[in-house]
Amino acid sequence: MGHFERLHLIGRITYYLGWISLLCGGLVQLNIATALFVGMHLAKRNLLEISMMCFVICIASELRARDVAAKDISSLIKKAA
Repeated sequence: MGHFERLHLIGRITYYLGWISLLCGGLVQLNIATALFVGMHLAKRNLLEISMMCFVICIASELRARDVAAKDISSLIKKAA
């Protein structure tokens, strides 16, 4: 597994974790399964912070993966020329 694939995988995983934490925060906001999240000591604010952190990591990973792919393509073009 190369550098590009690892960055892309990290981006995909954190993207889905971000959406899951947002959905859990919505459940707490609607007072559905509140006891579960209170038992885990997760408040609405913590779930929001987790989701935002996951989305930031996702964006950073995808941008780095795109940058790595662009450098690989430009090096191939230079070798071909």
